[in-house]
Amino acid sequence: MQRIHSALRYGILQVVDFFYPPFRRFMPLQTFRYAACGGSNTLFNILTYFITYNFILNKHILHLGIIAISAHIAAFFIAFCITFPTGFYLSMFVVFQGSHLRKRIQLFRYLLVVLICLLLNYVLLKLFVESFGWYPTPSLIVTTVIVVGFSYVSQKYFSFKNKDTAVSFK
Repeated sequence: MQRIHSALRYGILQVVDFFYPPFRRFMPLQTFRYAACGGSNTLFNILTYFITYNFILNKHILHLGIIAISAHIAAFFIAFCITFPTGFYLSMFVVFQGSHLRKRIQLFRYLLVVLICLLLNYVLLKLFVESFGWYPTPSLIVTTVIVVGFSYVSQKYFSFKNKDTAVSFK
């Protein structure tokens, strides 16, 4: 199992780092890895959602005994359950390597940041579209920039912090 993990991690790093040279002038390697891994996982999430909604659920309500969940919400939860572990794996072993925190602490903090990001997406979209009267697409773009920035800083300095990134309040 360790050899599979090492080979997978090495392969991912080789592919991601291969595309880094044109971006070297604009961003550090870790930021590029974050963008590449996060973007890939987001595309994987969208693909998983699409397949689940259209082909697995067939756009039908999911009946779970005492509760019924609409197809789009059920597909969202299913995609989240699949892409949350891949996002955590990529963050822990590709983007933010060398954290001194225990893996279960990293996982809990990662989940916390992801849940805050989901809430931020919701609140900011509601604010921009319904309160400020902005168009939805520009609102989504601004929201995405804010949430991605928050997520990167939170993951780097909170979820996967290491001794070099630890903030000191002395």
